[in-house]
Amino acid sequence: MNKKTSANKLLVFGSIAYDCIETPVASEDYILGGSASYAGLAASYFAPVELAGAVGNDFKSSDIERLRNHGIGLDNVRVFQDKPSFFWRGRYFDDFTNRETLDVRMNCYEDYSDLVLNDDARSAKYVLLGNISTQIQASGLEQVNDPSYVVLDTMDLWIRNSNESLRELIKRVDMLILNDSEAKLLTDSRNVITAGDRLVEMGAKCAVVKLGEYGAMLFHPDGFFTVPAYPVRALHDPTGAGDSFAGALSGYIANQDASDFETIKHAMVYAAATASITVESFSCYKLEETGLDEINARAEYIKKIAKI
Repeated sequence: MNKKTSANKLLVFGSIAYDCIETPVASEDYILGGSASYAGLAASYFAPVELAGAVGNDFKSSDIERLRNHGIGLDNVRVFQDKPSFFWRGRYFDDFTNRETLDVRMNCYEDYSDLVLNDDARSAKYVLLGNISTQIQASGLEQVNDPSYVVLDTMDLWIRNSNESLRELIKRVDMLILNDSEAKLLTDSRNVITAGDRLVEMGAKCAVVKLGEYGAMLFHPDGFFTVPAYPVRALHDPTGAGDSFAGALSGYIANQDASDFETIKHAMVYAAATASITVESFSCYKLEETGLDEINARAEYIKKIAKI
C-alpha cells in the first residue's frame, strides 16, 4: 500500500503524556506516551493527521518535533503553562499482558474539558476518539461539523466511571474498539463472542474486539472476521499497542475514503501490522523509525495467514 496525498484528514483525540514503564526486560522513565501520540503516529502512515489534546509546561520541544516530523498537525494541541503534562507510571508482569498502574496524574487534562477546535479540525471527515475521558470525547465530537466516519476507543476506567455517558456516546459512532476484557465488562458477558454481538446492539455500527497476541475480531452487520496478530519475537513494551492499532485502522479507512466490510477487514490487517511494530520498543521509537515498507511487509504476511 502506498500512502495517498488524500484530503481525508483524520482528527485524533486522546492523551499526550509522559510515561514511566517497567517491564520484565527493562524500564524507561519519562518517555513520550499517551493514546493520541501512539494513534497519531500510527495513522500518519496512511492519512493526514491532526491531533487534539493538551500538554503541560514540562513537555519537551524535541517531542513536539517528533510528532511534527511525521506531518502531524498540532494547531489543536493546547499548551498549559501552569501545569505539567498527563503522567502514567506502570509495571507489566511476566506475561506482558497484565499490568499494574502505580501512579496516574491527569495534570493539564483536569482543565481540558473546555477544548475548542479550530475551523480546520471542525471540518474533518474522519475522527478517532482515542482513549481519554468520555466527557472530552463527547465535547470534541460535538464540534465536528459533519464527520463521515467516527471511531471510538475506550477503556475499563471510563466503563466503570462514566458508563451512562459512554453508552450514549456509543450510539453516535460508527465503530467501537475495546479489548476482550473491556468488552465483557461493558456488556456484562463471560463470552467474547456474546460480548461483541452486544456491543453492536448498543448502537455502534460495528465493533472491533482486540485480543492482544491473538489478534482481533470484527463484529459487523455484513459478517464476522478475525485477523491474527503478527508473530512478534522481540517484545519490549506493550504500551500503546492498542492505540497504534486504532490509529492505523482509522488512518487506513480515511486513506481509502470507504468503510464497507471489505475495507475494514484490510484496515485491521494494517492495524495489526502497525501495532506489532509498536511493542518492539519502549515509547514510540520503533513506530516512528520503522516506516511504511515494513508495515506493508508485515501486512502481507498477515494476509497470507488470514487468507485475504
